[in-house]
Amino acid sequence: MQKPQGAAATSPQAPPTAHYIRADLAMDTETRAPRVPRPRQAATSCSRMKIDTNLTIPQLPEAPSQAGLQFAVATEEDFDEIMAMSKDIYGGLDYLPTRYTSWLQDTNRTVILARKEGKVIALESACVIDDGETMLVEGLRVAPQERGKGVAGVLLRFCSELVKSKYPDVKVTRLSRDDQLGPKDFEKYRIITKQGILLVRFRAEELKLRLCEIIPSGGIHSSMSTHQSSPPPVRLDQTSIHQLYLTTDLMQGVLPNATIIQDWQPFKLLPSNIAILLKKEIDWMVDDVSSPTLASLCTFPFKVPIGDDWYYLNIDMFGKDLNLAQQQFLCHLQRHTNNLKGHVMCQIFLEPGLWKPMADFCQNTLNVDLVKEYTEQCVVESDLV
Repeated sequence: MQKPQGAAATSPQAPPTAHYIRADLAMDTETRAPRVPRPRQAATSCSRMKIDTNLTIPQLPEAPSQAGLQFAVATEEDFDEIMAMSKDIYGGLDYLPTRYTSWLQDTNRTVILARKEGKVIALESACVIDDGETMLVEGLRVAPQERGKGVAGVLLRFCSELVKSKYPDVKVTRLSRDDQLGPKDFEKYRIITKQGILLVRFRAEELKLRLCEIIPSGGIHSSMSTHQSSPPPVRLDQTSIHQLYLTTDLMQGVLPNATIIQDWQPFKLLPSNIAILLKKEIDWMVDDVSSPTLASLCTFPFKVPIGDDWYYLNIDMFGKDLNLAQQQFLCHLQRHTNNLKGHVMCQIFLEPGLWKPMADFCQNTLNVDLVKEYTEQCVVESDLV
């Protein structure tokens, strides 16, 4: 995987000690809470993410596995070390190599590293959304040898205090998970919504041939629709997106819990959130702008570390109409695989009840491989105190 532009050519050396925010430094003698020392200015791309020098965080646990942890704002120079720590994460489908540089440039995002004995052992990103009221946690990863030692909890706790000091209006923490929630999770989190996850694999060249066979000259809607009057899916421009999502309540009944979930990121229907989404390379689609029943958002394909000719395609779908879901799915595939060569891992998030018929459609009609059985994406939140 090629490094982002500006990344160091060789493995970086540990940053100067003054950049660190140590878990066991600067203890206030009265409150016994660690006070964060003033950091030096980070690299140019991170200069907007200065740490509040007045931040006070609760005393961290004294467990031996957490002793000596140091926290630092991530920079471009940390890229190689982070990728080495993240090797083989998500089965080779890690999105971070493609997004790391843009994350550092997000003015509403802070990326924090945890180091132990000078080496990066964990990373977490915190992005403030929903008009400054929500901290969105993303990208959490812990080095294999440090897992199960409480590092993730300490890092999340530190990030929460850091964000709260910079954005005092933040009230809740949100995150998306794809693992099985247990009793303790239900005590800690409120579930916002759930989506089924359908993961399929194909070669772009083979799929293009298959699409040519099943899609007639009349277009996708004529091959899939059971009604002669059914219109083709509509791709939205920025003006249409604003009108449909912000000036009407038409999407309230389509989106799960009135939430746009784009590539694991849950957003409320707010102008500030739409502005964030419009900065991304996303195709927005609905079946009917005047009375939408099904909507979808599709990322542009990006490379993943599993191999030189492997790409990832993410499609978020909202609504319960199977026929419309298939139409929009085919439209996204046709548009985004047209110029691709190589392997594609395509992940579709959809209404749980649509998972089985869509999986059958992928295997029996498109002749693509089902990578794994049903899993769920759960969007959860908890109060930030």
